[in-house]
Amino acid sequence: MKKKLFGLLLVFSTFYASAQQIIPYSYNQYQRLNRSLYSLDTRFHTSLKPVIGDDTTITRELDSLLTIGTDQTRNSWVTRKLFNEHLVEINHEDYSVYIDFLPDFQIGKDFSHAITTWNNTRGYQIGGTIGKKFSFYSSGFENQARFNAYLTNYVNTKNIIPGMVNDKYVLVAPRRTTKDWAYATAVLNYTANKYFTFTLGHDKNFIGDGYRSILLSDVSAAYPYFKITTTLGNVKYMVMWAQFQDPLSPQLSFDNGFRKKWGAFHYLDWNVNNRLSLGFFDSVIWQDADEKGKRGFDASYLNPAIFLRTIEGMNNSPDNALLGLTAKYKLFSNGTVYGQLALDEFTAKEVFTGKGYWANKSAYQLGLKGFDAFKVPNLNYLVEFNAARPFTYSSRSSLLNYGNYSEALAHPIGANFREFLTIWNYQLGRWGFYGQGNYAQYGLDQNGVNFGKDINESYDTRNQQYGYHTTGGLKTNFYYLDGRVSYLLNPKYNLRFELGGIIRTEKNSLGTDRTGQITFGLRSTFRNIYQDF
Repeated sequence: MKKKLFGLLLVFSTFYASAQQIIPYSYNQYQRLNRSLYSLDTRFHTSLKPVIGDDTTITRELDSLLTIGTDQTRNSWVTRKLFNEHLVEINHEDYSVYIDFLPDFQIGKDFSHAITTWNNTRGYQIGGTIGKKFSFYSSGFENQARFNAYLTNYVNTKNIIPGMVNDKYVLVAPRRTTKDWAYATAVLNYTANKYFTFTLGHDKNFIGDGYRSILLSDVSAAYPYFKITTTLGNVKYMVMWAQFQDPLSPQLSFDNGFRKKWGAFHYLDWNVNNRLSLGFFDSVIWQDADEKGKRGFDASYLNPAIFLRTIEGMNNSPDNALLGLTAKYKLFSNGTVYGQLALDEFTAKEVFTGKGYWANKSAYQLGLKGFDAFKVPNLNYLVEFNAARPFTYSSRSSLLNYGNYSEALAHPIGANFREFLTIWNYQLGRWGFYGQGNYAQYGLDQNGVNFGKDINESYDTRNQQYGYHTTGGLKTNFYYLDGRVSYLLNPKYNLRFELGGIIRTEKNSLGTDRTGQITFGLRSTFRNIYQDF
């Protein structure tokens, strides 16, 4: 009895000491909280990620994942550090600090193209709390890798490592098979009281309850931002200002680096009751400076309580505004239906004509997610449909589009697509099982004609006003299967052995590209690295 009581006190003290600990967002990590977050007995704001500071109940639940499979009877320093603890861990009454080495070593084979793939990543993470109000987190990675054929082609085409930064050798050796890059994130959070949380970061953000987001996702590279989150009863309101980079536009000078652009975002999430939540979103993107170096940050977007679309119109509409709605409804005890709607531009009289007006730019999402599928504990599931009309998220130039570092701020496919996907996860002690299947159909540009899939292309390059329908252009079918089996060594930083395999097919009238790959490695961290595009 005394041992059990001591164990409960130890767990509680761990939760309390790290109540403000920042847990970076990863779909695979957060979905394991489905039972708590989407229970009929709870009322959480689940669509704002990562969860930081003010949602102490959720952060405690996330902290509990960091103790899966740990054995407090291990006494030696080596076994404790390998299986139970952070590499360095200091817990004091007034502060806490942890430090970890983050390896990501993989070896694999792209059988379809006879390529031996590998990844050599050495990283770190440092996190902790200062008092009861401050928390911080930082991670950094030095990477070298040889990718499979389709990822290598992606990097060579976009000059960007998916979701991260440019290859160090892109200018001197753009076709080098070995890619080399460095990547870092940092977040500083201050929880002033139960109403206000302030976050300064260089990282990613995500809005939504699904795997994808058509409003704001974690697809593109990390970016600097300042975020204020306010909680009043059943309403949570977020306002954020961020700066993005555009490597595609000509630099003003070498000393200025990549061209910059700004973004302002507002999101209100209202938990109507234990079952229903509604959200309202608006954003605006504007370029930092023109060729003469004018404008920069626009102070008219500073007011956190104003409708951004109105200000954008008052500025004579030079910028790119986006409006959105989100909703979720707990349909049954272990299943929640959710959805999103994004309106980029909208001309009501053109919608119902059926003529395919180019400026009717919109996207939507509908999904179902839950836990304990077929009454199997810890079997989480998700079924999701996403679609975006041609030219959605695009603008007059890449300096104004809804993108960052050559990639989308929303869906990785861009626009002019329909996608169906399903994801299943199962956790059995330290063993983890993951299965994912995607089917998408999209329209590629053909014969030099812009059909609206690539958000980095100017919509001014279109060759007509009407006749644009979703998947128009070179109609392409995309299939993707991903399976993984992992054994968790240390839950504190997700250190695991992982065996994985993917089958990818992209097929249209011009040909078929297939990839079959298997990988094995020692992996860690909680970051999302998307390859399903």
